[in-house]
Amino acid sequence: MSKPIVFMFSGQGSQYYHMGQKLFSENTAFRNCLLNMDAIVTRRIGKSILSEMYNPAKRISDPFDRTLYTHPAIFMVEYALYQVLFEKGIQPDYVLGTSLGEFTSAAVSGVLDAEDAMECILEQAIIMEEHCREGSMLAILDHPQLYNEFPQIFDQSELTSVNYHSHFVVSGENEKIKMIINFLKEKHITHQMLPVSYGFHSSLMDPAERTYKEFLRSKSFKSPSIPYISSLSGDRVTEIDHYFFWDTVRKPIQFPQAIHYLESRHTCRFIDLGPSGTLAAFAKQLISEDSGSRCSSIITPFQQELKNLETVENLLKLERK
Repeated sequence: MSKPIVFMFSGQGSQYYHMGQKLFSENTAFRNCLLNMDAIVTRRIGKSILSEMYNPAKRISDPFDRTLYTHPAIFMVEYALYQVLFEKGIQPDYVLGTSLGEFTSAAVSGVLDAEDAMECILEQAIIMEEHCREGSMLAILDHPQLYNEFPQIFDQSELTSVNYHSHFVVSGENEKIKMIINFLKEKHITHQMLPVSYGFHSSLMDPAERTYKEFLRSKSFKSPSIPYISSLSGDRVTEIDHYFFWDTVRKPIQFPQAIHYLESRHTCRFIDLGPSGTLAAFAKQLISEDSGSRCSSIITPFQQELKNLETVENLLKLERK
């Protein structure tokens, strides 16, 4: 029996300029989906996301961090890649989302359609820009116990996710995150700023809560038609309540628990449909050495998505024989 296929969708911090551009140039399904979604966004905010995302004046290394643009851009790329795989007959047995990626999981699993998901995403970005102070997120590549060991870290930030045994993320005000960076440099601890404008999954989001919850109360959500594993709870979700999509941006991420939930039940084929392949990299660190599960990514900053897509197709064909 072939391994159950798990589609994984990442959130803020995984984006960059020109993500998926080779697929956009050469894959009709990917391009058409992006164009259709871009038209929806342009009608709503008067700005083409594709013109920003594929701006020839921008380099991949330039920060792509305005939430009003990056929120829809991440969803567009993930959902378009899903459409590519769907056309090739590759469908998930499970979906697994983290943070903003929960919206893509929801669209793929039938909780809401893609246009409704985009409306929720845009509204969230607009409300955040209206109500929240800007903030930062910082990945620290060391053991998570470090967070509780040093007041220079825990007094200045909030723990937003523990991704594996030597990688965790904190959110905080810009000046406080700068203080943490100075401390980490003194201690020679590896760290990386995420390309975001807000301190997601922290109390810095709270000023947006009332307005966004009011918006969500006007929406209705269906039960998932594909088993839905959420990084909000770390296990399977069968019903989506009105405030689920607020909680996914406010509460900490439980990605390791979600992987362990699946690993305890199946030997899986994890496929990362995010822009950077970060969830596949995290999952590889979480899967035990004796596991038969495997992880693949398609789109990465190295722009090898056409080759990676072909590799995933071939692997799945072999496993199904």
